[in-house]
Amino acid sequence: MTHFYVWKWTHWKRWLTIILIAFFTASLLWVSQNRASPVSSSKETSVLAKGSSDEPHVALTFNISWGEEKVHDILKQLEDHQTQATFFLSGEWAEKHPDIVQKISEDKHDIGMLGYRYKSYLDQNIDQVREDLIHAQEVFEKLGFEDMKLLRTPSGHFNEEVIELTEQLGFQTIHWNVNPNDWENPGTQNIVDMVMQQTDNGDIVLLHASDAVKQTAGALDIILPALSNKGFEFITVTEMVNQASSESKLVE
Repeated sequence: MTHFYVWKWTHWKRWLTIILIAFFTASLLWVSQNRASPVSSSKETSVLAKGSSDEPHVALTFNISWGEEKVHDILKQLEDHQTQATFFLSGEWAEKHPDIVQKISEDKHDIGMLGYRYKSYLDQNIDQVREDLIHAQEVFEKLGFEDMKLLRTPSGHFNEEVIELTEQLGFQTIHWNVNPNDWENPGTQNIVDMVMQQTDNGDIVLLHASDAVKQTAGALDIILPALSNKGFEFITVTEMVNQASSESKLVE
C-alpha cells in the first residue's frame, strides 16, 4: 500500500509539472506574438464610401484597367447627357493610353488612380504596395497630373495597414456603396434596375469602362436621364470630398 501511494504521487507530480511547463510556454509564446504583431493604434482610418445624405448628389465612378474600346461609348453617353463623372485608372493602363487619359481630362471628368498594376493589395506586402503607389504617381505626373489625390485600391481590397499607408502618402481612398456588377454583363435592364433601386443621396456608384463591359453604355443611356428626373445632381468625387458635410466612414 505504501509503495502504491508513493508511486501514485510521483506519477501525478510528473504530470502536474508537465502541465505547468506547457502553460508557461504557451503564455510566453502568446506574449511574444502579441509584441511582434501589436494591435494597431486607436487612430481611426477612413475610406469615403458615401457623401452627405442631406444633398441629392450622386457620384458616378468608372474603373479602367485594360482595353481601349468601350470607354469611348461611355464617354459619348456622358457627353450626350452632359454628365460629369470620375474615372479611376490603373497607372499601367494610363501609360499605354495617354490619348484617352487626355480625352477624359478634356471632357472635364475627374481622374483618380487604381495604383499601377491592377493587383490586389492584400496579395502584396506593404513595401510592394508602397512601390506600386509611388510608381503609379510618377506615371500620372509624367502625364501632367501632378497632384493626384484620389485613389481606389485594386478590386476595392484593403486593410488598416494599407489605408494607413495611403494616408501617409497623401491619398484619399474612395470606395463605393452602389455596385451593379456591370462587368459581369448581367443584362442592361438589370444594371439599370439595380442602380435606380439602390441609389440615394450622396451615393458613389461603381461602374466600369474596361473592355469587359458590353452593356454599361446602353444602361447609361437610361440611367442618366432617369436619375436626373428623380432630382439627383451628378458631381465628381473631388466635389464630394470637398463638401463640408461629406461623411467619411470606415468600410470593413
